[in-house]
Amino acid sequence: MAQPLLKNLWWCNKNLSVASASKSLTAQRRGLWPSAVAALMFVDEVEVSLSAGSGGHGCLSFRREKYIPFGGPNGGDGGDGGSVILTCDRNVGDLVDYKYTPHASAKNGQPGMGSQCHGRNGANCLLRVPEGTVVHHSETKAIAAELLRHGESVTLLKGGKGGLGNVHFKSSTDRAPRKTIPGKPGESGKFRFEMKVIADIGLVGFPNAGKSSLINAITETERPTGPYPFTTLYPKVGVARNGERTFTIADIPGIIGGAHANRGLGFRFLRHVERCPILLFVIDIGSVDGRSPWDDFTTLRDELAHYGAGLADRPFMVCTNKMDVGGARENFSTFSAKSRLVEPLPISCATGMGLDELQQRLLALIDSQKAR
Repeated sequence: MAQPLLKNLWWCNKNLSVASASKSLTAQRRGLWPSAVAALMFVDEVEVSLSAGSGGHGCLSFRREKYIPFGGPNGGDGGDGGSVILTCDRNVGDLVDYKYTPHASAKNGQPGMGSQCHGRNGANCLLRVPEGTVVHHSETKAIAAELLRHGESVTLLKGGKGGLGNVHFKSSTDRAPRKTIPGKPGESGKFRFEMKVIADIGLVGFPNAGKSSLINAITETERPTGPYPFTTLYPKVGVARNGERTFTIADIPGIIGGAHANRGLGFRFLRHVERCPILLFVIDIGSVDGRSPWDDFTTLRDELAHYGAGLADRPFMVCTNKMDVGGARENFSTFSAKSRLVEPLPISCATGMGLDELQQRLLALIDSQKAR
């Protein structure tokens, strides 16, 4: 058993290019390999082609028995075709399964048989999708379904109705009917599955502002962090606990100026904060990357306005991270003097400064939104 396994491993290693192997080794040594692999595997939008099963045809049959010369028709009905059903499952993280298998179909119904035997119904095609999945028609762009909560299900495509056998068409004037009805074809179509994360709070900030450090500090989530931009390559939801209460926070990749013009990672991941009723701006008050904290805040507001979907008008909070860095207090004073929309909260993910107060303010804002 071990010898064939070693042979297969040798074959795989032989066919790997030296360049890809060296890149993989370098990524592993730098600690980037797990996050890079996860980013490649994370899929939040796919195009699929689906089809329901067709109904089975009705049967043309006559009773044939000894001593019964005119047995009459006994053709059974065809079975119904299976339907395509979407089920919302919290255990599904993204849509990667449908990226590599974009075609799915339900089973056809079996045709009817003699002795008035009904054909078997076709099996349904059950597709599991993550919470927050929106299904669009590829051609019309119209929304076909939306699944938000675990356990929700919707019949996206209905299977065809089974046909009728000739037993249904006998009459006093036609005792040997040869008429049947074929099964109906099932529905089919092309769809676009789009996943949007559902959370109470959505984090918005420039790359390397400390969004992942914040979600690591107040939740049990372990996000990759590093002193370089775009450490976060895919969205993630963490659960924060404050006393006996909990709330969810969505972390998305950083936004830079000109994201609406497809700079950086563009607007690709902003859809994941569309459903967040509250936004939390994370500002690098230490100016580690040499930018002005106030310019960062105004740029983020402008980019949200360019994106639309009501994000610019959504309730928000502002927290200024990296208060432990030199020059942060002077920058905070300048930022507070310019901020008239909301009072910024100084925090430090490295030292834990202000994190308890941040969670209490967020819970109070969540309660106020639910009361409306």
